[in-house]
Amino acid sequence: MSDFYCDEALSGRTPVTVVAESATVLAFEHTRPSYPVHIVVVPKRHVPSLIDLGEHGEKVLAEVMGVVREVAARVCEEHGAASVVTNMGDYQESKHLHVHVLYRGDPGAGRL
Repeated sequence: MSDFYCDEALSGRTPVTVVAESATVLAFEHTRPSYPVHIVVVPKRHVPSLIDLGEHGEKVLAEVMGVVREVAARVCEEHGAASVVTNMGDYQESKHLHVHVLYRGDPGAGRL
């Protein structure tokens, strides 16, 4: 199973631009962003997914969500909007809990 976060980002093998960090959580700019602002928040230890916490228990979710809140508030303040997304199962390419904090562009664009 692929785990980009442990194998690359957290190991330092792939350099990342850190946005926020705690003792247990890292937030960084996505290495291949799909949106104008695309930040990934991950626990620094391996946690398989939101629905499979492995051996870690729910405390890890509170730690991750604390950093997600901080990053999302900053994105919303700077851009006026933010989305928070996670994936599971076949949608989850890297089998390590991660949360995307996004600014997808002008929320009013294309509206009548």
